Amino acid sequence: MKLTLSEPKYLKDSLLIISELVNSVNLRIMKDRIELIAMDPANVAMVIFKLLSSAFSEYSVDEERVIGLNLTNLTQILKRAKPTDTLSLQLDEGRNRLSVLLSGVSSTKRFELALLDIEHREHKIPNLKFAAKVESNTLLFNDAIEDMDVISDSLSLVAGSDKFIIQSEGNTSSGKVEVINDEDTIINAAENVSSRYSVEYMKKIVKGSKLTNNVILEFAQDYPLRAEYKVLDKLSLTFILAPRMPTE
Repeated sequence: MKLTLSEPKYLKDSLLIISELVNSVNLRIMKDRIELIAMDPANVAMVIFKLLSSAFSEYSVDEERVIGLNLTNLTQILKRAKPTDTLSLQLDEGRNRLSVLLSGVSSTKRFELALLDIEHREHKIPNLKFAAKVESNTLLFNDAIEDMDVISDSLSLVAGSDKFIIQSEGNTSSGKVEVINDEDTIINAAENVSSRYSVEYMKKIVKGSKLTNNVILEFAQDYPLRAEYKVLDKLSLTFILAPRMPTE
């Protein structure tokens, strides 16, 4: 197995974002992509990551494998990659290690990371049906999340036929950001819906903006949120976040 990326950021930035939610993961290396599906320890958020073979300058996989990795250790290595470096991953099955090679203009760096024996639990992606879909600019959405962070530890997403609202209410203050249906934000809502989520988790999820300028949000009344960041023919990073119920 040998995987080579001319643009290390696709793997580096994605795993740095994912490491905010989970520490140890099983990475599935398939014939046409690498894939990661994991739940955070509190079972509040699921992350689904796919990095397509078309993102790689070299993608040589003779058979499908699942390898266990400590994301904290791996991301510390990936942080050493410069934007102009070429990143190569090779599996040393005999020594049960992952070799990480960073090739630059004037130097080559090699790191080795021990693989983990993590219990392989299949995480089934839930079959969800959403009543609202919002495609928006990540800068706009990120800014709204930061605005609500000064109000409370939770926020509500509200969608109607022509408006998308991010709002929050605390003990002594409240805040609201209204986004209209325009060229930067496309709102599709079958009905007026509202659902509340943790600001702490939302702040981790919106870091997906490092990958792309657009985010797709899907939700329904008091229902899980699906947030997706996609780079065409390269990758997708998707989060499913449980709602905060009225009693919480």
